[in-house]
Amino acid sequence: MTEKKPETTATTTTDVATRGTGALASEQGRTSIADAVVSKIAGIAARDISGVHALGGGTARAVGALRDRIPGSRTNLSQGVAVEVGERQAAVDLDLVAEYGVSIADLAQAVRRNVVGSVERMTGLEVTEVNITVHDIFLDDGSDDADTSASSAPRVE
Repeated sequence: MTEKKPETTATTTTDVATRGTGALASEQGRTSIADAVVSKIAGIAARDISGVHALGGGTARAVGALRDRIPGSRTNLSQGVAVEVGERQAAVDLDLVAEYGVSIADLAQAVRRNVVGSVERMTGLEVTEVNITVHDIFLDDGSDDADTSASSAPRVE
């Protein structure tokens, strides 16, 4: 009688292929996802949350406002988003401006949940962390920030 040896399972890239809904690596080939793709997905997912006024720090928002004034230009969906993408995992850093009156803790939790869900669903990558930095609070005082003509008018006659 021959003794049957226990089968060993190889932990290769086939584990990635069976994880989640997407097959990033299989016997037929590999799928690589660029950082820009993950960055756009995370940016769109963060902007979807009520209470997020804008993404990016002060300089990034100023450059974005200038870019938006150029005819035919598009909004940079990955503004304020930095990512690190590996073969199976991704990490996301977000810089954002919150609207006044919104609980920042609740906002951060909602943004994290939406970013993780969107990135994992669309890419098949495991999101290891989503770090959020709140740079500012937006106060809606009824005036348009881009309109500076009212501030340059004389205050007295």
